[in-house]
Amino acid sequence: MIKNLLRYLDSIIFGKPDPKEVKQNICMDKGYDYPDIREMVKDYGYTAHIRKRGEEIDEKKKIPGYRARRWVVERTHSWMNRFRRLLIRWEKKS
Repeated sequence: MIKNLLRYLDSIIFGKPDPKEVKQNICMDKGYDYPDIREMVKDYGYTAHIRKRGEEIDEKKKIPGYRARRWVVERTHSWMNRFRRLLIRWEKKS
């Protein structure tokens, strides 16, 4: 995981502004919640926004009716996986 993150941070091709002038942010999911990764992102000049593991479970307990937010891509894939016309292939059946 660390190697992939290093490749990603090194492959950013556009020049970023000076960190002293503009604060640079990077959003990551809770799979990246490790001290090494947080430190690496900080070394590259980014402010990491990473959810802590277990944070979502605590919010579920505290807030009644709390629903976890999903990434747009995850939601879209979920819709496509259960899209009935594609799932059953109605056009191919006689």
